[in-house]
Amino acid sequence: MRLGSSLQRLHRLGPYKKKSQKKNPLGYGTPFAKGVVLKTVIRKPKKPNSANRKCVVVRLSNGKEITAFIPGEGHNLQEHNVVLCRPGRIKDTPGVKVRCVRGKYDLPQVAKKTN
Repeated sequence: MRLGSSLQRLHRLGPYKKKSQKKNPLGYGTPFAKGVVLKTVIRKPKKPNSANRKCVVVRLSNGKEITAFIPGEGHNLQEHNVVLCRPGRIKDTPGVKVRCVRGKYDLPQVAKKTN
């Protein structure tokens, strides 16, 4: 029950329910989104970790502009390449909440290592 609520108001509206935050950065009910690479960037992770996380700034087909992580070793993404993005945050890299899908459009699968 909220403070400042009259019994009449509670009866009419029901108890106060806090709205849950929508976690999907692509939009509610959007599992994947196609986008065009604007530029490739390197992001640094938070304190205990240290690395160079390879990311791209992508303009999605729904008009949003986001930073997406490229999983796996090595990539050949450049400006104007087309990628498929899915939600999934990178825990140690602030502001990166989307990943690119390997093996779709212009982002090939991870190359097999040879000794």
